[in-house]
Amino acid sequence: MPRIAVGLEYHGGAYAGWQLQPGLRTLQGVLQEAFGQVAAEPVTLSCAGRTDAGVHAVGQVAHFDTEAVRTPRGWALGANTYLPLDASVRWAREVPGDFHARHSAASRTYCYLIANLPGRSALACGRATVVHVPLDVDRMREAARLLCGEHDFSAFRAAECQARTPVRRLEVLTVERQGEWIAVRATANAFLHHMVRNISGLLIAVGQGKAPPLWAREVLESRDRTRGAATAPPDGLYLWGVRYPDTFDLPATPGGSAWAMIPGLPGFSSLIGSSHVVV
Repeated sequence: MPRIAVGLEYHGGAYAGWQLQPGLRTLQGVLQEAFGQVAAEPVTLSCAGRTDAGVHAVGQVAHFDTEAVRTPRGWALGANTYLPLDASVRWAREVPGDFHARHSAASRTYCYLIANLPGRSALACGRATVVHVPLDVDRMREAARLLCGEHDFSAFRAAECQARTPVRRLEVLTVERQGEWIAVRATANAFLHHMVRNISGLLIAVGQGKAPPLWAREVLESRDRTRGAATAPPDGLYLWGVRYPDTFDLPATPGGSAWAMIPGLPGFSSLIGSSHVVV
């Protein structure tokens, strides 16, 4: 049976997360219905990262199996005609049967967007986390450096996390600022439940001066979630992209599309997408 991989973009504000839940509007439910209409048969989507309620995606990847035969353009344009405006299919293509959106992924990248403003912002609402206290990015970067590498991230996992092991390899953790906007970018082989939001919460606390940068190492080594900062809100979190082995020949993440939702951010997409950023 043919297997189809798709690239997805969505604003998560109106959804109870990715995963199907009885009686709730979820992204998996909406997308399966749309692709099922195009396939003229039920389909089941598996995704690279099961985003929580209120979390967005620029480069989510999913796959499904179907007997239906459609062109890549037919899958993408067809599904988009059935989807609401806050979710879209960026690309589609047939992949080998051993491809799996989750298990074949080599790494995932998340971005956490912060609007560091003295007052509330209509444009940031639901798209970024607003922090009113001035943030010291240098302190945040210093703390971020202490979290990079392979560690037991028990202190940054949610209580309901079901991962078999808390060990993860955090390849990249950067903090960059452009005007009033701050982006935390994290790349790892995989993430624990709420891991990026918990790390972002700690970095925000350090940036506010509530704790020294070395607190990041203390929290990490404690392996105790209660020793960390509050979990940052979901509004600012974006699944930015998923990297797969070159043998699958999947399209690259479409850089910059998420920031187009917020006017007045010239150059922000290149700031986020740049691989030449040093913590």
